[in-house]
Amino acid sequence: MNHAKAKYGILAVLIGLLLLILFLPHSEKVNQNKATWLWDASLIRNETEEIVAFSVNHGITTIFLQIQQDVQEEEYRRFISAASRQGIQVHALDGHPEWAYENGREEGLKLLSWLEAYNQAASPEERFQGVQLDVEPYVLKRWDREQAQVVKEWSANLEAWVQEAERIALPLSAAVPFWLDSVPGPEGNQAGSFSRWMIERTDSIAIMAYRDSGEQMYELSKEELEQADELGKSVWIGMELANTDEGEHLTFYAKSRGEMEDEAKRAASLGSEHPSFAGIAVHHYQAWVHKNMAMAEDEQ
Repeated sequence: MNHAKAKYGILAVLIGLLLLILFLPHSEKVNQNKATWLWDASLIRNETEEIVAFSVNHGITTIFLQIQQDVQEEEYRRFISAASRQGIQVHALDGHPEWAYENGREEGLKLLSWLEAYNQAASPEERFQGVQLDVEPYVLKRWDREQAQVVKEWSANLEAWVQEAERIALPLSAAVPFWLDSVPGPEGNQAGSFSRWMIERTDSIAIMAYRDSGEQMYELSKEELEQADELGKSVWIGMELANTDEGEHLTFYAKSRGEMEDEAKRAASLGSEHPSFAGIAVHHYQAWVHKNMAMAEDEQ
């Protein structure tokens, strides 16, 4: 009798544990990958070890590295090789507002031509593994006067750049503002918003979802994440650390490092609900280093 009671008691406990496991909310694995923009490529000349070490310590898996004429190819090769040894991808970065105009198409093609020649001459561990175009014509006055025409020229240019990037087998991404989903796509396009049109054609996008709240960053990116889920593409959620005169709510510049890290985790946790979520892209490397140094001094 006692043995039977003990047997049924153990069975009841096991059933209770099974039900608890089934009905407890499951925590999905959080994608903690990070990217950063490195605009001053001359830093790689003397600070390669420091940049790579910082990247390793802060979970940076991708660096968007500016292409500058005053930086030699050998310097790019040395830096990319050092990053590659730590499992960090380096993507070429360039773009100007005027590149969106019809007469700016050639500039993007020149960049891709340079990247083709560079990668052909470099060994595998020295090659760029992608290219990001940061083209922001909305900072120019023509955007307010002729938005539809600018979108038409910008989209035609991007089509040409995507075609060339595919030819040279280089993944292409674009940095886009969060509000681009409110801008109609090019004339005759059935995809709807211009942001969806871009997601369809590029391999990934980085959304400049600049807010000082992880939840707001996610909410500003949610539509693009859902579209990228559907289209099988990738989305980085952008996070601003630099000082800006556009409003304190756009940046973590005045926030503590702890607040910044907590909000980045919050955005990553929400973003990880989407298979398209690539990680958090921090703007930018130098601002990130400056914040860490300033906080370290305050803590002394």
